[in-house]
Amino acid sequence: MVAVTKLRAADRHGEHMASLESIISVRGINKVYPGQVHALKDVDLDFPAGALTTLLGPSGCGKTTLLKIIAGLLEPNTGDVLVKGRKVTAPGPERAFVFQDFALLPWATVLRNVGFGLELRGMAETKRNEIARRYIDQVGLSGFEDKYPHELSGGMRQRVGLARALAVDADVLLLDEPFSAVDEQNRRKFQEDLLRLREIERKTFIFVTHSIEEAVYLSDRIVLLSRRPGRVSQVITPQIDRSGSPEEIRRDRAYLDTVEEIWQGLRQFVD
Repeated sequence: MVAVTKLRAADRHGEHMASLESIISVRGINKVYPGQVHALKDVDLDFPAGALTTLLGPSGCGKTTLLKIIAGLLEPNTGDVLVKGRKVTAPGPERAFVFQDFALLPWATVLRNVGFGLELRGMAETKRNEIARRYIDQVGLSGFEDKYPHELSGGMRQRVGLARALAVDADVLLLDEPFSAVDEQNRRKFQEDLLRLREIERKTFIFVTHSIEEAVYLSDRIVLLSRRPGRVSQVITPQIDRSGSPEEIRRDRAYLDTVEEIWQGLRQFVD
């Protein structure tokens, strides 16, 4: 009976994913860096609204390059990115980027760092501080509003970066290996926090990681990229019942089978 229940839950999840409209479309993206380093080749993808999609692949396959092109931080050589049907030519308010190296203002407090995007938009200080405090609380940093980045641990600085991205109320959050600088215990805690924030915020997430286990645990969809030049090798929709505890999910046969399936898909790209 348990197996039947899990299968039905997974089937409903797959049906839900199929019904979601795309918020971002990537069409024919090619990126060649100086020196003829071909990072991406003929990438076509759609990202469903409200889903968490992970980009996964071997080192150097163009995951971060693709994320920055979607963000408008890099320009492709050919191809287009459309957000809600509009071509991306630069960063925009509907997209927020969480950098791997935090990218915090060293001279600004946590409160000002989180509210900085709102400050750039000209929002009044009282209002932006109110919003910043709400997201500082959501990422578990209440009481640290007046601290500076150098007074925080790496994990706390990453939480500040996430709160800053959430505070601008973008439709799409782009996360470049946001948990890579923390230990395994904190990494798992951050994964739980991210899933909780997803339930609260109902936004679209595009997530880059090197961890197969992390991708399977977090994702609605996983895009496997080939080795450079990165192409779409496979798109996997994990059929996992997420109603159990984190430990139960990670021991579940569907979770373990999906991890193995992805590993088999990536082995061909590993030297």
